[in-house]
Amino acid sequence: MLRRTLNLGIVAHVDAGKTTLTERLLYAVGVIDEIGSVDAGTTQTDSLALERQRGITIKSAVVSFAIDDVTVNLIDTPGHPDFIAEVERVLSVLDGAVLVISAVEGVQSQTTLLMRALQRLRVPTLIFVNKIDRSGASDERTLRAISARLTPAVAPMGSTRAEGTRAAAFTPHDPVDPASAANLAAVLAERNDAILAAYVDDEASVPYQLLHHELAAQTARAVVHPVFFGSALTGAGIESLMAGIAELLPAAEGDADAPVSGTVFKIEREEAGQKIAYVRMFSGTLRTRDRLPVGEAERKVTAISVFDRGTGVQRPSVSAGEIAKVWGLAEIQIGDPIGAPRAVAGEHQFAPPTLETVVVPQRAYDKGRLRVALAQLAEQDPLIDIRQDDVRQEISVSLYGEVQKEVIQATLESDYGIGVEFRETTPIYVERPTGSGEALELLHGDSNPFLATIGLRVEPAPNGSGIDFGLDVDTRTIPLYVYRRRETFADYMGRYVREALLEGLYGWQVTDCIVTMVESNYSSPDGPASTRGPLSTAADFRKLTPLALMRALEQAGTVVCEPTAKISLEIPTGAIGAVMPALARLGAAVELPTVEAGLAVIGIVLPSTRVHALQRQLPALTGGAGVLESSFAGYQPVTGDPPTRRRTTPNPLNRREYLFRVTRHLPAPRAV
Repeated sequence: MLRRTLNLGIVAHVDAGKTTLTERLLYAVGVIDEIGSVDAGTTQTDSLALERQRGITIKSAVVSFAIDDVTVNLIDTPGHPDFIAEVERVLSVLDGAVLVISAVEGVQSQTTLLMRALQRLRVPTLIFVNKIDRSGASDERTLRAISARLTPAVAPMGSTRAEGTRAAAFTPHDPVDPASAANLAAVLAERNDAILAAYVDDEASVPYQLLHHELAAQTARAVVHPVFFGSALTGAGIESLMAGIAELLPAAEGDADAPVSGTVFKIEREEAGQKIAYVRMFSGTLRTRDRLPVGEAERKVTAISVFDRGTGVQRPSVSAGEIAKVWGLAEIQIGDPIGAPRAVAGEHQFAPPTLETVVVPQRAYDKGRLRVALAQLAEQDPLIDIRQDDVRQEISVSLYGEVQKEVIQATLESDYGIGVEFRETTPIYVERPTGSGEALELLHGDSNPFLATIGLRVEPAPNGSGIDFGLDVDTRTIPLYVYRRRETFADYMGRYVREALLEGLYGWQVTDCIVTMVESNYSSPDGPASTRGPLSTAADFRKLTPLALMRALEQAGTVVCEPTAKISLEIPTGAIGAVMPALARLGAAVELPTVEAGLAVIGIVLPSTRVHALQRQLPALTGGAGVLESSFAGYQPVTGDPPTRRRTTPNPLNRREYLFRVTRHLPAPRAV
């Protein structure tokens, strides 16, 4: 029998039952003999002590099992919004996903965020409505919420009975039932003209086999989402879900004989400190002893392990479609390609961390070890950005929320033996250019000790666009001899520019701008008189970039922007009179409420710093009946005096200070 491989992600809002579903699937296929409990901390995929203690998934975990002729590599992902970056990295390596929704709580804020990401990346997705055995469960209410808030392109695959009781069960639709076939045909006909014509002619005449084949095809294109119901706790509906996974989600594709192409989506370290890369292979075959370019070096693959029925199995190679752990790639980072880079169907657009805090070791002599430990944690989660302030001897880390802070603290204690404390958590602002500016630093010019010419132009770009760098220079003025590795002069200059923009005029990262290099030149012993001198090096361009860039940025000007949250409030209509003044005091931008069945839904945009205050006030304002859902809404200019952040790098806005710290001597005074 020809075996297929399916790399499957399970995603959900926290507490929807994602990890319990993973346990149930592993039990159903015989990988485990007893279903673990999230509450008891005995689940297969939650291996971290803190995961078991808190009953939440923090790190994605991979486990493998078989359904008929399909080998499933299942990735259990975090559900708590503090760990959305972990989910983001997994989505790009999936062949399909199961989105878990609670039949009691229904569609929640994280559910919406995840579904948008799955649709943007065109990941084929089944929906599993879990917890039909819980009091308050409703399949009809949940289906309405899915259609209204996620997608109308859903195909219910059966019906439930005895909802809200331990006897709750799921019954798949009967293939020969005309009503079931007609309902499925109505969903599929919107995207298939042949089925539409047959359905219009006689809705009962479309063969179910044709409908099932078309359902699999539209599911594979991520345009329709089959919906299953059940209970991961009792096992109701699990058999039907497993059949749907095997029959409706597309198996991995890829040519094992093609050039090697893969992606690193997770990094771990063994107790001895050796780095392990989790790799999804898209084409080719990676073998032990293969040599791969990693950064500016070449590294040899020393070991490969694949996943088989819940355990790792050493193998000499891993081929297209498979997931493996790979040893030997010391400098590898999350997101790095293995072999040829792969084009991604969509862009990741999850929110960046909006908070930061200073980490202080409880023992002063642990400062050095703390830097190393945090650097290793940042390898595993690149969005844990580390800022080192050598003047104040402080280390700051960026965060999504307080739970993530607790995880970092517990991990440093348990894995590294370093006790730490955190100072007050503060928001992370950004700067955006408000105009255009241009600056030129000339080779052999006054007060320029670096052997390079750099001219840079800065212009504003649309919100959310990030940093775009390009060259507009004569190629003869580029020192190609300096950059003989895989990266080009433009790659290096783009990196220097992005590094310099980490701290703008007010100390915050500058974003949403276009930076163009408009002048370039270098020094050489045999060049023309105007550029003759010692041979320029890459360091000359790297050290001169901040001076030119900050002068251009000063001319352009920047505005400091604060992170904001988009919030949906669901409150009793009787509480509107109390809630609206509170929102005004918090400075919220408020939409007109919509009222239905005694409930009012209010959309607002609020500075992220004030969300916690609203959460504290809401129970008293609504008699405990208010529900708040929050998601990142981008940045908006701050009102009043712009907040500043102390720089951690030499300050190019103060030329004498910058040159002294970079060159260790003061520049000669300019001639008058």
